[in-house]
Amino acid sequence: MVVALLYLALAGAYLLVMPAAVLLYLRLRWYTATSIERGFMYFLVFFFFPGLLLLSPFVNFRPRRRQVEA
Repeated sequence: MVVALLYLALAGAYLLVMPAAVLLYLRLRWYTATSIERGFMYFLVFFFFPGLLLLSPFVNFRPRRRQVEA
């Protein structure tokens, strides 16, 4: 029973908790990331892709509006 609960907790962390944290991190750092950090972001998206695919219908991050100065 303990092993089943451990598998359930790890699956929940991999499919729900960590992808939500990755989405928050991407939202906060997307426009200010360095090239090395951007490579790390791409790795996180690749690694947690199944969870991001599960959460994608529920999030809608639109790009920031550009400030046009005349």
